[in-house]
Amino acid sequence: MASHVVGYPRIGPKRELKFVLESFWDAKTTALELQATAADLWSYIWNQMAAAGTKFIPSNTFSYYDQVLDTTAMLGAVPPRYGWNGGEIGFDVYFSMARGNASAPAMEMTKCHYIVPELGPDVKFSYASHKAVAEYKEAKALGVDTIPVLIGPVSYLLLSKLAKGVDKSFSLLSLLGKIIPIYKEVIDELKSAGATWIQFDEPTLVLDLKSHQLQAFTHAYSELESSLSGFNVLVETYFADVPAETYKTLTSLKGVTAFGFDLVRGTRTLDLIKSGFPSDKYLFAGVVDGRNIWANDLASSLDTLQALESIVGKGKVVVSTSCSLLHTAVDLMNETKLDKELKSWLAFAAQKIVEVNALAKALVGEKDEVFFASNVVAHASRKSSPRVTNEAVQKAAAGLRGSNHRRATNVRARLDAQHNKLNLPILPTTTCGSYPQTTELRQVRREYKAKKISENDYVNAIKEEISKVVKLQEELDLDVLVHGEPERNDMVEYFGEQLSGFAFTVNGWVQSYGSRCVKPPIIYGDVSRPKAMTVFWSSMAQNMTERPMKGMLTGPVTILNWSFVRNDQPRHETSYQIALAIKDEVEDLERAGINILQIDEAALREGLPLRKCEQSFYLEWAVHSFRITNCGVKDTTQIHTHMCYSNVNDIIHSIIDMDADVITIENSRSDEKLLSVFQEGVKYGAGIGPGVYDIHSPRIPSTEEVADRIRKMLAVLEREIVWVNPDCGLKTRKYSEVQPALTNMVAAAKLIRTELASAK
Repeated sequence: MASHVVGYPRIGPKRELKFVLESFWDAKTTALELQATAADLWSYIWNQMAAAGTKFIPSNTFSYYDQVLDTTAMLGAVPPRYGWNGGEIGFDVYFSMARGNASAPAMEMTKCHYIVPELGPDVKFSYASHKAVAEYKEAKALGVDTIPVLIGPVSYLLLSKLAKGVDKSFSLLSLLGKIIPIYKEVIDELKSAGATWIQFDEPTLVLDLKSHQLQAFTHAYSELESSLSGFNVLVETYFADVPAETYKTLTSLKGVTAFGFDLVRGTRTLDLIKSGFPSDKYLFAGVVDGRNIWANDLASSLDTLQALESIVGKGKVVVSTSCSLLHTAVDLMNETKLDKELKSWLAFAAQKIVEVNALAKALVGEKDEVFFASNVVAHASRKSSPRVTNEAVQKAAAGLRGSNHRRATNVRARLDAQHNKLNLPILPTTTCGSYPQTTELRQVRREYKAKKISENDYVNAIKEEISKVVKLQEELDLDVLVHGEPERNDMVEYFGEQLSGFAFTVNGWVQSYGSRCVKPPIIYGDVSRPKAMTVFWSSMAQNMTERPMKGMLTGPVTILNWSFVRNDQPRHETSYQIALAIKDEVEDLERAGINILQIDEAALREGLPLRKCEQSFYLEWAVHSFRITNCGVKDTTQIHTHMCYSNVNDIIHSIIDMDADVITIENSRSDEKLLSVFQEGVKYGAGIGPGVYDIHSPRIPSTEEVADRIRKMLAVLEREIVWVNPDCGLKTRKYSEVQPALTNMVAAAKLIRTELASAK
């Protein structure tokens, strides 16, 4: 029996990592206390997998922030602005790279929520973090022999970007010769510590790579071959199919013992394996979904595994997860409020470990008949349950065919009509939605949910918070206001709680990045909106001010991409159902007198398939879903959307096709990468607010810094369409950070308005 888990959630069953990190950042917890909590978490994880019978247990998949940043630390690739002078990298430098500090902004965070390495010819690499070896030794001391995991050298470089000022012609892959020696040092230390297996995660192997990039893999593993002698080496891929040409390169790599494939989202890889697999290698077959929470179809998976074994050879198939389980919730046993039927359909990370090992046992003839039989019953229950299907919703979604759902008037004409109605100044200032969620505010929501306070007391408390936020924005002299979203726990969960077809967990938390955790809803059935969701609060807020108040909604694609989505129908069908529900809300808000509506599509880019052959279809239905939500509003109703931490340059034409009146979008943390697309000649006629400061850092930008960013925008965009706003919502910040940052932002906008007026 051979079983393997690619990785495991690191936040802890009760979000222990989140709370200790935030306490450490607030200087309420020492570094030793942080390390002790981390050690408790990873030992708990190792022991849990060992107790389940897992043969290949990963180590070095735990991270205080993310594994790419861990690799940057391992390689000593610290940008100069953090003042690191060599030696072992500590928490001060590590977290400064992730979050910024008083004097230096954070490194860019991409849509996949990793900190992007900044590299160039002058980077002096050195072995600066021994975390991988330390974790292996710690597991061994507990009696658990693990398989240490490293991000592979080629993927690390392909996931990096050129440091500021580096010539665009510089090839990041030319740095392979500089980082391979450090990988060799790590390998040698692991070998000395007693490791016999090592796992290299090479997720970029599922991309459409060019020939020189494929050659880099061949070169890298040839260079590592002598160091890897005596090791069993697993190269792990995930998230998509491996292209045919890449498969040939991968399975020919020198010094590699085994190959891991995602056979859930990479079903076409099965055909490649059937067409040929090296007879002396092992196949780590990722048949248990690491990115969703539905119980595995054990009978179907066993059929797949047996078919693979007939190709690869007896004893050469290792049962695995499709990717790391960190994308799923931790343990279904912690859910006390899900009903028995729905619970039987699910498997969180802890249950997926059981599934992996049950399949591994079945593959060697030790099938647990009772466990398999209960799995069959659960799948039959889900397929026949009346709660899954709503004929009215299915009919409404089917009725969408045949229309592109565009607004009747072009965006320029709409902007003119909106200008006449709203009478906003040039460079209007606004924020992206949420304001700080204080401890007191969270307590109010918890008490209301637990029925410890009355509905009237709850409404009054939220009304008071909205009033404070509105008053603050008026004092700051923002032009377009938001109500601050004090009634919302999460931008997706809040809406899901009011839509049919959704279920919710108590402890189903998933790490987004760093200490940021989300609790994705579970979409188990057809989606509809029983009643209005936001009209009460938005109308209340608008009545508190003469300034325009944005109605704040989450878009259908973001709700989809940030939920655990049903896997019994195509994702686009579920997206269209959600779009119809949001459309109802949009039209109710318009009728209530809300003239500006923001429909956030923060995760639209995040859902873009990795393979180019799948991207156009996704963008077609994702953009269509957004247009459905607002196709019926008046020309004078201004539709905004927001995208955060997304590299949108490659999908800019799809963003234009969304036909929003205004888009606010991350810009500052990525070194104004967004502006380059307009420098290259893309014409954008709608309103646009490239973010002027990074809200995920505690650092407060100066007025001149923000003003400089606005000037850069005006160099490539017409002044009439530019908005001034932060990168994202302010939920995770403190008022002591928000107030001065917004003060400087508004002052910068006024400064530039004066400069423009003087230049006339």
